[in-house]
Amino acid sequence: MRVLVVTSMYPTPAQPELGGFVRDQVEALRAAGGVDVEVFAIEPDGTGRWLRAALALRRAYAADSFDVVHAHHGLAGWSAMALRAAPHIVTFHGTDVAHPVVGRMSRILARLIALPAPVSASLARTLLARRPGARALRAGRRVAVLPVGVNLTRFGRRDRAESRDRLGLEPSGRYLLFPAAATRPEKRHDRAQALADAANARLLTYDGLRPDRVPDAVNAVNAVVATSEREGFGLAPLEALACDVPVLATDVGVAPLALRGVAGTLCAPFDIESWRDALRPHLDDPDPRIRGRERAELFSTDRMAARVLQAYRDLKAANDPPDGRNW
Repeated sequence: MRVLVVTSMYPTPAQPELGGFVRDQVEALRAAGGVDVEVFAIEPDGTGRWLRAALALRRAYAADSFDVVHAHHGLAGWSAMALRAAPHIVTFHGTDVAHPVVGRMSRILARLIALPAPVSASLARTLLARRPGARALRAGRRVAVLPVGVNLTRFGRRDRAESRDRLGLEPSGRYLLFPAAATRPEKRHDRAQALADAANARLLTYDGLRPDRVPDAVNAVNAVVATSEREGFGLAPLEALACDVPVLATDVGVAPLALRGVAGTLCAPFDIESWRDALRPHLDDPDPRIRGRERAELFSTDRMAARVLQAYRDLKAANDPPDGRNW
């Protein structure tokens, strides 16, 4: 089976942190065997990039044959529509559905492609919701929830003192991690900072942090605080679980499912007092740990890639002529 992945989220030398979760899924698909995955990475910035990508795709692949074209993000999905000889999957990641303009474009695209694939059930409900003046997907239309998954090879338990030493942190400091860049408005850095101030802790962020140091950052802190107001999926709580690190998260994306029943975690609407109380035992413990790895394994990159691979097979089977010949 031959698959073309079209994405504007893929690591580059200039932006090594961009779309690592898409790269992880591609590598897991290749490792699974039975599928030849080619990647077309759309330039991450620039005016007119989506149209340029569509033209480049047509020039590069007009004479090629793919069983599936799989785009990540709604706008990348529109660029991928330049290739029409194969069924299309589009993974919607969240911002492409929530944005006031791009969200409408994503909902239109979902009606045109073979398989809309939001990364969570909550995002699927948002994608499918009826809106004034907009047509909904037809009744019985198939939608697949296809998350990207957490990389368990990259994220795992590390010695906290060693992680702190590599990051230049105080051995006995009280640290929290806001698992995003502070400039991402939907992640709500303001909430995390207010919480850290109230708890007398230092707040770390991913700003200026190399991707290979992110697992150290997770392991170095007393707890991860994911204070987002919305998430399409939300890998940060899973990455903390994979490292056996306490995590507090708002009840968005996958967090309610991932954290349910895991002692030492909290999944609830943000409230500075209740969150501070939940943090207290972790901040008072020099090496707080939880039993989260087993839960994270349920959402591993490999397991999620297996779901994607099955979606490819189903689409190929539905698209092939009954006698197996390609006309």
